[in-house]
Amino acid sequence: MSGDKPLTKQNLTILAAEDDFVSRRILEKNLEKWGYEVISVDNGAAALAEPEKQDSIRIALLDWMMPEVDGLEVCRRVRNNLNSHYIYIIMLTAKDRKEDISAGLEAGADDYIVKPYQQVELRSRLLSARRILELEHRLAEKIDDLEEALSQVKMLKGFLPICSHCKNVRDDEGYWQSVEIFVHEHSDAVFSHSVCPDCLEKHYPE
Repeated sequence: MSGDKPLTKQNLTILAAEDDFVSRRILEKNLEKWGYEVISVDNGAAALAEPEKQDSIRIALLDWMMPEVDGLEVCRRVRNNLNSHYIYIIMLTAKDRKEDISAGLEAGADDYIVKPYQQVELRSRLLSARRILELEHRLAEKIDDLEEALSQVKMLKGFLPICSHCKNVRDDEGYWQSVEIFVHEHSDAVFSHSVCPDCLEKHYPE
């Protein structure tokens, strides 16, 4: 999303993947109440398909235990898809052992909420997710600006023979030419001619 306006609730969609109907509807209603756009699905296969169709999805809330593809596998596949923009993943699960939390994070989850969770906790985690995504968004913009700047620059480097008398330079093919022509051909510099103070005094004393 580099080059777009800053991330807000209005241009950020949350994918909610939860197979339990009641839990999914409660999650939907809370997210909509907080001002988010929501796409909800009831299985892991659909959770994998939605980001391919909706590039506005930047946060995913994934239930661990889902039919077809579980949340852990969804995590792994999303992270392995290097062509997709970054999606902040929060795992929602009743699994609370340290081993489970570790497995979720190693699969690619950014955060982990143990069920049953409080609404205030989820809302706070979403605020954290937005801050991190906004930082990523700004970094991508800076990289784009830098790449654009570098594309406009040609660098002269290496050993460059120059005549000690006429100041012409020799190119890689052995031809001698003026500094102006050489620099013009090897960079994006544009010359304009003027007269320095020493030459002004020497050639135009009056």
